[in-house]
Amino acid sequence: MTRRAAEIRLDALLRTACDVIVERGLANTRTSDVAQAAGVSQALVFYHFATKDRLLAEAFAYAVEQDLARLDAVMRSSAPPLTKLRRIVKLYTPAGRPISWSMWIDGWAESLRTPELEKVSRRLDLRWRQDLATVIAAGVRDGTFQCADPEGAAWRISAVMDGLAVQLAVHDRVISRRQFTEWVRLVTARELGIDPAQLE
Repeated sequence: MTRRAAEIRLDALLRTACDVIVERGLANTRTSDVAQAAGVSQALVFYHFATKDRLLAEAFAYAVEQDLARLDAVMRSSAPPLTKLRRIVKLYTPAGRPISWSMWIDGWAESLRTPELEKVSRRLDLRWRQDLATVIAAGVRDGTFQCADPEGAAWRISAVMDGLAVQLAVHDRVISRRQFTEWVRLVTARELGIDPAQLE
């Protein structure tokens, strides 16, 4: 197998593993399930991933990296801090069928029992908070935001978004996307000393 063929096969396996995980959940996904869904042997799955835990951790990272690629695009842009903040909040909001959020929620839960997954989850989770804190700090420097503790504000805003997103993704019709958006804007505005309307 050429290196390029192996990379393509690995990418296809990770995509398939994500589909299987969304359907079955991390705890109930077996390497044989992924192999069967991908139409390959279980030996090939173990060729790429030495253990089931490695497969699950890498599939989780693969799914979340898609979100982080969109976050990176926001962070690399030359947009002012307020525009970046609006875009980050929009990215964080579960939309349509919340596949990404299903993976996050499942990943957090399984991280309690799987050290390899916990490491990946923590690294990816902290990226969101660090980038949010960076945007807040930039807004403080240019006078857009009033916030004495950008890092703490990023954690508090993220905690509210996480909690509401779990409710929105897991419990049907407990809260609406409109409520999610309004409440996140309200909390964010209070943290940063701005009018919630500025986040629309």
